[in-house]
Amino acid sequence: MARKRQVSGGGTAVEVEPERLDRWFARFSERNDGVVCTELDPRQVRVVGGNGVTATASVPFEPLAVEPGTRHDGLATEILVEHARRPRRVGLLLVRLGGHSVGVAEGGRVTVSRTDRHLVHGRSAAGGWSQQRFARRREGQARQALRAAADDAADVLGSRVADLDAVVLGGDRRALEELRADRRLAEVFAKAEPRVLTVSEPRRSVLDEAAERARAVEITVR
Repeated sequence: MARKRQVSGGGTAVEVEPERLDRWFARFSERNDGVVCTELDPRQVRVVGGNGVTATASVPFEPLAVEPGTRHDGLATEILVEHARRPRRVGLLLVRLGGHSVGVAEGGRVTVSRTDRHLVHGRSAAGGWSQQRFARRREGQARQALRAAADDAADVLGSRVADLDAVVLGGDRRALEELRADRRLAEVFAKAEPRVLTVSEPRRSVLDEAAERARAVEITVR
């Protein structure tokens, strides 16, 4: 089943697996009085329906091998489909406060992984010194959890970064930004895709799902 979400500014974003792209665009044409034109750029492909509805696909693992501003009459998404279906080895880095899951995937399947959890207490309602002590303890737990995530990312991804086509991130953006500051992960983040997957608590099952989603093309319909 396609994963959908509402996007700011109106519209719906849907993640479409590469194997379903041809069929998805064909259905879009059927539902929207055909396709007037297809606009192609290295970072996105925009299809305009006969009724004015648009479908804008963000190119995964950009760039797409086209000249900026390329335009074709009718539906012309073959180059996007071919690009999305290309085999790739992808690193996965999912981090939320207190947990992380790291792995390498090929063809949507995880081949190497490491998942770990660390206790990080929630916020305290107490006041005064008790609240301050609790906050310091919580900060220490959070630092320890992020340090463990960085260690595993460096071991699993950093040691294989030369063989990765790209890295897909997921989870909490603030935690990811803190990991970005770790010098050991500079090459890992240099290969990171622009989008960050929204994920639940990082577990192995969530990593498996992320491996499939990493291949998907996100299309925004307005």
